[in-house]
Amino acid sequence: MKTTHFGLAAPLLGMVLLGMGSAVLAADAAPEKKVLNPPHTAADYAAVGKLPDWSGIWIPDQRDQNRQARSNPPPWNAKVKPRIDELFKALDTGQPKLMFDNCMPEAMPAWMLINHNAMEVLFTPGRVTLLGESDSNRLRRIYTDGRPHPEDVYPTFHGHSIGHWEGETLVVDTISIRPQTLFAVLEAVAVPNNGDVHVKERIHLAGKDTLHVELEIEAPNVLTGPWKTTRIFTRERRYDIVEGICIEGDFTESTDKDGNSIFVRIPKSEDGTVYVKKP
Repeated sequence: MKTTHFGLAAPLLGMVLLGMGSAVLAADAAPEKKVLNPPHTAADYAAVGKLPDWSGIWIPDQRDQNRQARSNPPPWNAKVKPRIDELFKALDTGQPKLMFDNCMPEAMPAWMLINHNAMEVLFTPGRVTLLGESDSNRLRRIYTDGRPHPEDVYPTFHGHSIGHWEGETLVVDTISIRPQTLFAVLEAVAVPNNGDVHVKERIHLAGKDTLHVELEIEAPNVLTGPWKTTRIFTRERRYDIVEGICIEGDFTESTDKDGNSIFVRIPKSEDGTVYVKKP
């Protein structure tokens, strides 16, 4: 029995060892995956300290945004223009369409074009992060460590942004924005971008407390050509960003039958723009 047992086991053991050897060889031959976020050094943080001072909270110039929506409109194509005119007409007659009503991120390029909330800019080694108080998911990561756009980058709401410094100007390139996100010039005037959007930005201090974001946007499925515009932000040092929760105003505070604190949705009209009554 023993002889028969070992006679069967020996070939099997050889196969196992051979298989292990093949696995080791395969592992040795596999290319090493590049580290995207290596440890930061003292020199990395020292380099951050030499960047321009963008500290504080930045308040968008809404009056300028409203002015540019009419004085410097995007070159809408023939298919989109009638819809834009319709939305402006509804706005001017006091019946604006509620475009951002589903709690999705406002996304790019609307993130920068119709920014109505305070923004904070964080510098860390290899990255610039933009944080906003609106809808609690207003966040952009701009990679400044020299990486390129990934070849297989998956489309997201804010796209993939890489940047570099030219003197005191941050130059940003953003691609891979989801086609469903809205290309908006006002909160009530927007259309889906329909894909292939490419956003270039040059962000710099135009004065001690003034930040300019110069944008060039290509959206071939809704525009006839590139569109250039500028957005203006003013520095504020007396306040902090507060938490902003998307559609929090659609709910009221209440308690359930067990005395637990809960939120209860407030009924709204069919088009979602007018509150009917509070429960």
